[in-house]
Amino acid sequence: MTHPLSDPIFRTIGRIAAAQGVQAFVIGGYVRDWYLRRPSTDVDVVVTGSGIAVAEELGRRLKTNVSVFKNFGTAMLRAGAMEIEFVGARKESYSPDSRKPAVEDGTIEDDQLRRDFTINAMAWSLNEEDFGELVDPFDGMQDLEDLVIRTPTDPDRTFSDDPLRMIRAVRFATQLGFDIEPETFDAIVRNRERIAIVSKERIVAELNKIILAPRPSIGFELLDLTGLLPLIFPELSAMKGVERRGSNAHKDNFVHTLKVLDRVAPHTDDLWLRWAALLHDIGKSATKAYDPRTGWTFHGHEVVGSKMVPAIFRRMKLPMNDRMKFVQKLVFLHLRPIVLSEDEVTDSAVRRMLFEAGDDTDALMTLCEADITSGIESKVQRYMRNFELVRTKMREIEEKDRVRNFQPPVSGELIMQVYDIEPSRVVGDIKAAIKEAILEGVIENDYDQAYAMMEKLAAEYGLTKTDII
Repeated sequence: MTHPLSDPIFRTIGRIAAAQGVQAFVIGGYVRDWYLRRPSTDVDVVVTGSGIAVAEELGRRLKTNVSVFKNFGTAMLRAGAMEIEFVGARKESYSPDSRKPAVEDGTIEDDQLRRDFTINAMAWSLNEEDFGELVDPFDGMQDLEDLVIRTPTDPDRTFSDDPLRMIRAVRFATQLGFDIEPETFDAIVRNRERIAIVSKERIVAELNKIILAPRPSIGFELLDLTGLLPLIFPELSAMKGVERRGSNAHKDNFVHTLKVLDRVAPHTDDLWLRWAALLHDIGKSATKAYDPRTGWTFHGHEVVGSKMVPAIFRRMKLPMNDRMKFVQKLVFLHLRPIVLSEDEVTDSAVRRMLFEAGDDTDALMTLCEADITSGIESKVQRYMRNFELVRTKMREIEEKDRVRNFQPPVSGELIMQVYDIEPSRVVGDIKAAIKEAILEGVIENDYDQAYAMMEKLAAEYGLTKTDII
């Protein structure tokens, strides 16, 4: 790997800082990721003075645009593949009811002290006398080697000052496969109620990063263990636990959900498919019932769950657009391929699933295959063989009948024109009957066959063609 400070721009920054009588350091993620062998192009530079002034001078020398954010005391520019952000070294103090600190100028040590975790507080000097030297007053390097997330100062103060850091601790532990140091973990438990002052947007940004991790279950297990989960995601927390009636017990739906999410993860980086995995059984808590004859049931949980999705997205400030509708659709349909695989795989059933899932059919199949978490290997293999049969049938039917996202060849407008009638129930009935006939394989997805069926149905309703046609 190329040395992280080999680009001449870092020497240039150091010389500009020296000319302005200040010092400059690369700090945070760029340093951390180098030691983790995860090269990054996002560079944070902290200056013991005006970061904006150093950035503007660098911009003049590079003849490139500098974006200045005076309210935050930061500036940013692009240099090749790198995005470099400059900020002045500062120390902060917080009021109990806000994440927004009072800020004043500080030293490099003050700035490192205000960082969230020791592994994010490490810095490299860009100054002539000690260029490239690691500045690590809180033993972040040791924590990297020990695979530990720890705060540089009293964790109670760190999390009380900025409660979002509690979820960031979980996120870093999930992404990096690190442990949260015991005192840091205990401080999260003690301060968990402080999460109430953090905006939903900031929380969900961290949740999304957890969901996109190689093993997202780690994060949700930690959120549960720290007591944060019921505060930020009560619907998921409600799925926890096993209830027994005599010898009958249902599986822990929280544990099952995390298994499904982990099983989806190797097959897709699509955030919204992973959200669908997380929410696919979200309706089970509301539909759980016990029948002495059949045991525990969750009838209709896919319907109830799909209706819960918009409310969850709205509360969490997730996008209320096609992404939400995609998740809602997969939650609603997630049992269809499983039912298909349990019964004989008929053409009409596959046709109907293709019609309902449309372009999301492949995502639905990925989710359903991940949903088979049985510990009985023979059962898993049987499902997987049947799923492969479903996929084969899908390819054959799609090639033959073109029913994915199809609209019946005979439209309501055509029916009204041919028979000179106004919009009515009859028009809808004829169009629906033609669609059902295609899905059931009675007729092909073909204009002539659909038109002939229209004529037959119209005659049964006593309709006659207009002379215009």
